[in-house]
Amino acid sequence: MTQEKIDRINELARKSRTPEGLTELEKAEQTELRNEFRAAFKANLEAQLKNIEIVDDKGGKTS
Repeated sequence: MTQEKIDRINELARKSRTPEGLTELEKAEQTELRNEFRAAFKANLEAQLKNIEIVDDKGGKTS
């Protein structure tokens, strides 16, 4: 996910809290961007968890 998309998510979140709110088109864009962000976050977390190795007291490693 690019920084521009993250900035746009934040911009839409700020605008949604204003009295004018979001248009229907902006709401759809916000939902799409949030879903993309969640997918990227989940993929990154899964990759990190797959690379974790647990070392016991005897030096044995498990994944």
